[in-house]
Amino acid sequence: MSDSVAVDAKRILLRYGAPIAIMDQIQEKDRITLARTVSRTPVPERGIRLRELLVEHGYLDAKAPAPKAKKRVRRAGSD
Repeated sequence: MSDSVAVDAKRILLRYGAPIAIMDQIQEKDRITLARTVSRTPVPERGIRLRELLVEHGYLDAKAPAPKAKKRVRRAGSD
């Protein structure tokens, strides 16, 4: 695979909640497969689906706490 595909796959995984600490454990081939699967999932469900996939593949402990969603901050004058 091309390096740009692997880099894009890593970005997708990080964007949807893959812990930085486990990224080095995921082989390049698996990163690409996971990213393709996640990208075919509806947007609101991508983070949840990625977490399920990481647990299924043994990269993440099922009992590990899920990361909290970030709150968006409204800027003054954006009404």
